[in-house]
Amino acid sequence: MTAIELRAELLREISPLLDNESAMTKMLAFVKMLVPTTKTQAESDWANRFAGAWKDDRSAEDIISDIRKSRTSNSREIDL
Repeated sequence: MTAIELRAELLREISPLLDNESAMTKMLAFVKMLVPTTKTQAESDWANRFAGAWKDDRSAEDIISDIRKSRTSNSREIDL
């Protein structure tokens, strides 16, 4: 069934309901239920709460120095 045929069939089936306010109200509620609700700002940005959440009394230079000191080299041998 093509989109045009589907649209025509939907309009044909809906036409008798257009004059019935109760049926239209139910149909509108059903269609609204099918459409996903948009997320609130808090729901969509939940991961951003953790960004920049590092708490440390050390200076940035001290943290960088500690990170560099803790690095190890990879001594594995890989055969190609």
